[in-house]
Amino acid sequence: MMVKIKDQFEFFGELMSLLGKSTHAIFSRPFYWARLNEQIIELGSRSLSITIVIGFVMGLVMTLQFGYGLAKFGGTLYVPAIVSLSLIREMAPIFTSLLVAGRIGSGIAAEIGAMNVSQQIDAIRALGTSPIRVLVVPRLVAAMVSLPLLGILATFMGIIGGMMIARSEFDMAYGFYINKVLATIKIHDVFSCYIKCMFFAVVIVLLACWKGFQTKEGTRGVGSAATWVVVRSSIVILISDFFLSKILILLFD
Repeated sequence: MMVKIKDQFEFFGELMSLLGKSTHAIFSRPFYWARLNEQIIELGSRSLSITIVIGFVMGLVMTLQFGYGLAKFGGTLYVPAIVSLSLIREMAPIFTSLLVAGRIGSGIAAEIGAMNVSQQIDAIRALGTSPIRVLVVPRLVAAMVSLPLLGILATFMGIIGGMMIARSEFDMAYGFYINKVLATIKIHDVFSCYIKCMFFAVVIVLLACWKGFQTKEGTRGVGSAATWVVVRSSIVILISDFFLSKILILLFD
């Protein structure tokens, strides 16, 4: 038992050390802008399609369920407010981050893990370059830029999907739906989505990069690292969301 607790403290300490070194590298030279552009395309642009789909489907399903549920009590008019607020505060950040953890987190761990077992990371050190600057920092910054924007996009697509269902299933005018959404969503709700997505981005990249650096046992270890990152990052996202929600409610509401 004590050994497991010690391992957890060591794991947390190594993560914080990696975060500290990465933060220092972000604000010092050299900074690899070309690698940052590559990672923004990989992490952000190539996640657009799945983000649009998941956001749109979330809006369709939530509006359908809330609409028919509230119709029994004559509360259909509250559907736009409930759906839009649920999307921007909770559903969009969580689902977008989980998808990114599955698509990007596993890819980062597998790529860095493959470089580690093939001694490419040792070659980077031998050339006098920090692997953190080359491998971690561009991915971390790219995720912190891309994931919040993807979360906002998922929210927007969810509102569009909800508006279509509200019109077709409950004969709600587009103008009424939009006015309700605009009256409900405040600027601090957008900040809440942005902050959550940024935090989740840091969690995903740190766990993926750390596991990649720790990867051993050849190709078998690379596969295990990818699976480990998806599971651990998903658990951390779901648990930390509660505490983030509590803090943000205390700050903004």
